[in-house]
Amino acid sequence: MANPMSMLGIIHTLVSVPPIVFGVWAFLRDGRIDPANRVGKAYVVSMITSVVTSFGLSSTGGFNPGHGLGLLALLLMAVGAFASGAYVRTLTYSASFMVLLVPGINETLTRLPAGQPLASSPQDPLVQTSLAALLVLFLCGATYQVLKLRARPQVATPSASGR
Repeated sequence: MANPMSMLGIIHTLVSVPPIVFGVWAFLRDGRIDPANRVGKAYVVSMITSVVTSFGLSSTGGFNPGHGLGLLALLLMAVGAFASGAYVRTLTYSASFMVLLVPGINETLTRLPAGQPLASSPQDPLVQTSLAALLVLFLCGATYQVLKLRARPQVATPSASGR
């Protein structure tokens, strides 16, 4: 059986695995993706690489929902990079991770195993259920992150009247 993936498709698939690994690693180690540390920086670089390589792929011959999700992921990371608040920074990077997984789940379930994929289309109940589970996991993770941020000791800042 011939490989149905193009060379760019293979490269994109290979470069799309590291942001998942770095994202999971960051969540397990730090409870969030922190772009200030090595794992967070690796996530950002690998995520950008994954999104950029996706722009050359299209089963429809033009702009598709996957491209839109890639742009959304980049936008979320940009907002996080320039955010002054820990909540916005943390939640936007987490959302970028979730957005990365949406096309990943769809493509994996509709392509594997080769020759007899688990799902027939993005509308297949297995894909839809998997995406719903992803949303629930994201909401649970975001709640955990907010609670963890709230529990952090607050750094006192000098007030204008205390000078």
